[in-house]
Amino acid sequence: MGVFVFMPLVLPLTAWPVARLAEQHLHPRTATRLLTAMAAVLALCSTVCLGLVMVVGTAQLPGNPLPDGWSDPEVRAAVPYDEVVGKVAIPALCAVVVACGRTLWRHARVRHRAHRALAGLPDTEVAVLPDAVPYAYALPGRRGGCAPRVGGGRRGSGAPRGGDGWRDGGVLRGGVGRWAGGVLRVGVGRWVGDALRTGAGRRAGGAVRGSIGGAPRGGGGRRARGPRAGRVVVTTGLLDQLRSAERRALFAHERAHLAARHDRFLLAVQLAARANPFLRPLRTAVAYTAERWADEEAARAIGSRRTVARAIGTAALVSRGTPVPTLAGLAAPGPVPRRVAALLGPAPAVRTWPPVFTSVGLAAWGAAAGTAVSAMSSANSAVTMVLILHAATPL
Repeated sequence: MGVFVFMPLVLPLTAWPVARLAEQHLHPRTATRLLTAMAAVLALCSTVCLGLVMVVGTAQLPGNPLPDGWSDPEVRAAVPYDEVVGKVAIPALCAVVVACGRTLWRHARVRHRAHRALAGLPDTEVAVLPDAVPYAYALPGRRGGCAPRVGGGRRGSGAPRGGDGWRDGGVLRGGVGRWAGGVLRVGVGRWVGDALRTGAGRRAGGAVRGSIGGAPRGGGGRRARGPRAGRVVVTTGLLDQLRSAERRALFAHERAHLAARHDRFLLAVQLAARANPFLRPLRTAVAYTAERWADEEAARAIGSRRTVARAIGTAALVSRGTPVPTLAGLAAPGPVPRRVAALLGPAPAVRTWPPVFTSVGLAAWGAAAGTAVSAMSSANSAVTMVLILHAATPL
């Protein structure tokens, strides 16, 4: 194999032009799925290859628990400079494991604290916080556990106190305890009536009407959505900066993030970039295409691309963004002018894949071919190494 054994570690470099082509020429939905799958495959192959190189390079060290056949000269010949690269692979693999574990832990902790802070509020689709700091994001639902109580809860029911959230990068800024059990008593009266009069609740799928001061239906409590349903978290500080139509765009945008589970795409590319730094351009590209995907869904839902563009521009000027990169929001960091320019232009083609004999089609098929070649080359190197180790293992 020679130096080709290291191909899975450097082949992610070929993803850079692929990311650019997909980002510019594919529909945001298709580009997000394609680039996420590519990043996941390349990261997995490079991590497996790194582990195999470490195994081969350290198999001849005394006292290791590995099979004796893995230290044979024929096996070590598959890896150039096996002793050096094997020892270097040890801290590299440890760094990958630590970085990925830290990303997962931070993502889970922020989500957990956010859900705890919202536990005392009615379990409705939109949670409006009386906070002067403008921010909004889509909070995915829980994966397990009991459904929250309907219609509010006891004061201080599990909510973090004294600004726990924003120490984690922006979630639920200080003073959560003031509102966690109080069910939004302050700061919302100025805009609730206007939002409902202009149909914000109806156009956003009942989000506003079901979560802010709406009368219970049929004499019962508000509708419980279960532990797996996501929520849109937004502050009065941001809503005060938006017009009624722009609020509808905000709600539609965040609901699109929840419906398509964009947090999973963002988490996958974050982990891939931690596993191999060469995949960082794909992480940036997916962060952009996921926002563009939600932009297009919001424009289709409210029927005005220009309104969504205004909402994005306003939110980007005043908002603090999302608490962690793995959560999505209207004012996520990135090329906001490009998003606004795209919304001011025509909508992208809704077809899943463009025709071959067009400039867009050629770019799309080129991106797909680059993805396939990169993934197959990485997988081939990793599988070859596994077969070599298997052949050297005594039965």
